[in-house]
Amino acid sequence: MKKLTLSAILGVAALSVMSQSAMAKCSDISRSTLETAVTAAKGLVTGGYSLPMWVTFVDETGMVCDVVTSGVSGASAGNNEWLGSRVISAQKANTANAFSLDGYAISTANLYSAVQPGGSLYGLQFSNPVAPVKAYAGAPSAYGTPTDPMKGKRVGGVNVFGGGLAVYLAGKKVGAIGVSGDTSCRDHAFAWQVRTALAGHPGGSGITTVNMDASGAAQTPLATGLKGDEMILNATTTTTPYWDAWSQPTCPNSLPAATLDNGTLLN
Repeated sequence: MKKLTLSAILGVAALSVMSQSAMAKCSDISRSTLETAVTAAKGLVTGGYSLPMWVTFVDETGMVCDVVTSGVSGASAGNNEWLGSRVISAQKANTANAFSLDGYAISTANLYSAVQPGGSLYGLQFSNPVAPVKAYAGAPSAYGTPTDPMKGKRVGGVNVFGGGLAVYLAGKKVGAIGVSGDTSCRDHAFAWQVRTALAGHPGGSGITTVNMDASGAAQTPLATGLKGDEMILNATTTTTPYWDAWSQPTCPNSLPAATLDNGTLLN
């Protein structure tokens, strides 16, 4: 058997690293760009309880690129925003990235009904669990800062309510954002506005624009579903029962109205 020299081994390793870095780049969305988008969303999104948000961006391999907050960073963050939402935001970003493709977008909000008992995706929420050693490592003084301990790690996790959206640039998925810190409806709206500011919406192919039932029959898209991964809220009277399978309930203190600016549809 032919033995590889050390230089050959290092060469193969270098090519592998170069190939991965060419595909996945945290530089696709810089921290300053993300912070600017979060500031823009903060001034636009109402409803919920108007609490500060945690926002995490992951690349297309699921690696955390940045963790920011619209509130207070550091050790005192837990006195100003929900501390548990820091990891949830990374979990949402991982989920949206993991189950979206270049040509097919699925938000975390789209998964709620399908994972309930009897649903077609029941049990999905228990797959790909969060890695606690990675999620809770490091000093709390760095939470939400440029050196947040989750940065550079694949934290994992699957979340099945609003707040996670894949991010697209030039028609390619470059990762996803996860938002947490309020009701799941406001989390989704906030994430939608962040993605709007990033010019990162998909081209319109996703759960609400392309779908088929169990027999393979194409379903009529919801008329207002423009991007594909909008949050579908259940109405008192459902107009199209099929889409209930991709919906989630309305939230406390949130208007149950379809608001395209916030990526929310009423079924």
